[in-house]
Amino acid sequence: MVFGGLTKTSLLDYPEHVAATLFSKGCNFRCPYCHNSELIPLSGNGPSSAGGSSSSGEFLISEEEILSFLKKRAAVLDGVCITGGEPTLWADLPDFIRKVRSLDLLVKLDTNGSNPSMLKDLIDEGLLDYVAMDIKNSPAKYIMTAGLSLSGGRESPLLEKIRTSVSILLEGRIPCEFRTTVVKGFHTKEDFSAIDDLIVGAERYYIQSYRESDEVIEKDRCSAYNKEELLELVSDMTKVSPILRGIE
Repeated sequence: MVFGGLTKTSLLDYPEHVAATLFSKGCNFRCPYCHNSELIPLSGNGPSSAGGSSSSGEFLISEEEILSFLKKRAAVLDGVCITGGEPTLWADLPDFIRKVRSLDLLVKLDTNGSNPSMLKDLIDEGLLDYVAMDIKNSPAKYIMTAGLSLSGGRESPLLEKIRTSVSILLEGRIPCEFRTTVVKGFHTKEDFSAIDDLIVGAERYYIQSYRESDEVIEKDRCSAYNKEELLELVSDMTKVSPILRGIE
């Protein structure tokens, strides 16, 4: 695997644990409000040198460098959060997680849910301790919110994969959460009524407000709701209980 960033210590990314956060390179979504746009291009050939820059000028961290760091910090860390980008794009993700778990570290995976087969395999093998899955929007607006082509329609193969990933997590074999970053112009009250049906049975569903950043892909299209507006947006949800996160 190749990584584009590392947070050496986090008290926020893995609930109730001290963790290092690893940002994998590459994503198959192009969400207009994405704060990690520099991670989107997939570096299939790996870094030109550990911790160095590739020929395209992007900063890359090798798997070997990450594992070396984790070995040194294993005594003070509870686990790692593997985020991105989209980590499940990497075929060698399971092998990397096996190496992390050999250090007696817990593993949390952040995913957009677009690779349910890998998600299932990771859970079946017991490689994950916690999963956070992004719910981008209602099914009718999922493709648009993910920044992808509308040609597949509202019941595209991607949506089938999202639904499958949701179903896998709702089986309850592993602690998990669902979460939505809420952006004015993308999300409405009607969308959250549809999300209510999509993830019915979820124990943890977090609402987090969009925050402005110069790294956002399409900054001009994005703005934030305030707390009162967010509460109104989710007020008709009855099948899951949304929790506001990071909103004062």
